[in-house]
Amino acid sequence: MLKKPSPEQTALEMVTLEQLVPKDHLLRRIDAVIDFTFIHDRVSGLYCADNGRPALDPTLMFKALFIGYLFGIRSERQLVREIEVNVAYRWFLRLKLTDAVFDASTLSQNRRRRFNDTDVAQAIFDHIVEQAIGHGLVDGTVLYTDSTHLKANANKGKYDLALLQKSRADYWADLDRAIDAERALHGQPPLKEKEREPEVKETKVSR
Repeated sequence: MLKKPSPEQTALEMVTLEQLVPKDHLLRRIDAVIDFTFIHDRVSGLYCADNGRPALDPTLMFKALFIGYLFGIRSERQLVREIEVNVAYRWFLRLKLTDAVFDASTLSQNRRRRFNDTDVAQAIFDHIVEQAIGHGLVDGTVLYTDSTHLKANANKGKYDLALLQKSRADYWADLDRAIDAERALHGQPPLKEKEREPEVKETKVSR
């Protein structure tokens, strides 16, 4: 017998984010092995402890931007929309289903005002990448973290030194271009252009 699905969407159900996120989701693997607690120590000098409005939690911010890197989300507005509806992203960020997500302008202002003129963001993402390599998350895969292309073929755990072009700045520029497009729609001038040179750093890549 053919039944029509019920249009009713107001039924109460007892569920948890833990139940809704697939066991094999990439973010589960990352959450299990990568330590993000170091971020607060790295950024403490960029925040005032007893003055001004409460800031967006830096660990939350960098984890959100890390999601953007991993899944190719090239604007902060789109990133926030994805976080609002994606239960895996909420789980990774420790946001409950009923928690309000920070708005895109808050994310953008925190990123631009605190981290554009320092190497702190680069150091944070470098450390995340190094942890990913150390735990084998790049074995046989292509991982984009900090827009760094890490390709590994996993050959008996051997590592060779390789020069990798570090282009966190390119991703930052993509986010800024998305802001400029939004500003143009409202007749506002573009953000002030800042020169961003890609960096080259020697690191280990599994082969």
